[in-house]
Amino acid sequence: MNARSPRTVRLVGVPMDLGAGRRGVDMGPSAIRIAGVSAGLRALGYAVEDDGDVGVPAPETRDPGPTNARYLDPIFHVCNRLRLRVRRSLDQGEIPLVMGGDHSIAIGTVSGVAEHFRARNERIGLIWVDAHADMNTPDSSPSGNIHGMPLATLLGMGHPRLVDMGGFAPKVDRENVCLIGIRDIDDTERAIVRASGIHAYTMRDVDERGMRAIVEESIRFASAGTQGFHVSFDLDGMDPHDVPGTGTPVKGGIDWREANLLMEMVSDSGKMTSLEITELNPILDVKNQSGEVAVDLIQSAFGKRIL
Repeated sequence: MNARSPRTVRLVGVPMDLGAGRRGVDMGPSAIRIAGVSAGLRALGYAVEDDGDVGVPAPETRDPGPTNARYLDPIFHVCNRLRLRVRRSLDQGEIPLVMGGDHSIAIGTVSGVAEHFRARNERIGLIWVDAHADMNTPDSSPSGNIHGMPLATLLGMGHPRLVDMGGFAPKVDRENVCLIGIRDIDDTERAIVRASGIHAYTMRDVDERGMRAIVEESIRFASAGTQGFHVSFDLDGMDPHDVPGTGTPVKGGIDWREANLLMEMVSDSGKMTSLEITELNPILDVKNQSGEVAVDLIQSAFGKRIL
């Protein structure tokens, strides 16, 4: 990197827990900042601009709306504002780093990334790390919580208001989407994933094949015919032993070293367009351990190395 003109990383916090069934992830962006994300990126040679937080209303001040897509209206407005911030950052030649917040924020983040490249007649890929598939729709969701729907939405399945954000759908082509680390899926959602055409890797796949092989393959799929890929990393994709501060923990997840390897390989590829970290819940954390893990992963994605 040229020290005279460092690349700028634009931090955007989205303190939203409207899409989740449990409160607390609204404090996630603050926990990541407190854990030193800006200093960590500057140590790697980046310029850092903190855009502050997208405004998010408290759930108790809003009508939940439809039971099969709870808080649809405020989630749409938050994600739409996020979409504009992310696109503007990319238009300025920056790398947006979005900090959540529940995973419904990805509807806004990926919409903004896809819109930027679509204006140039280019496509993006998507690497999605998660314990859950996030591919329910209002018709299939057992809870109505939108944080279980963002990947389906970005693929063009779900509530039309969210699907059509930015005026186009889908945001990504299915063959360029890779889902890594899934281990907690209900029966209806399982059928959606199988029929979707995305590349889905369960924790059994990680166990049998190893993280290196899966990430190599995922980077290849996400890069095929695209200008690069967005990485959406839900911290519940990791094992609760390493990340206790997440609202939907599922045992048997990706461990600390596997997660860092994933991010290091993403960095090596030079294909990452943007990054988001979601579902950090400081209420459930232990001495901001999960916030520190989040910063460690972010640094790995931006070039931190052992040697």
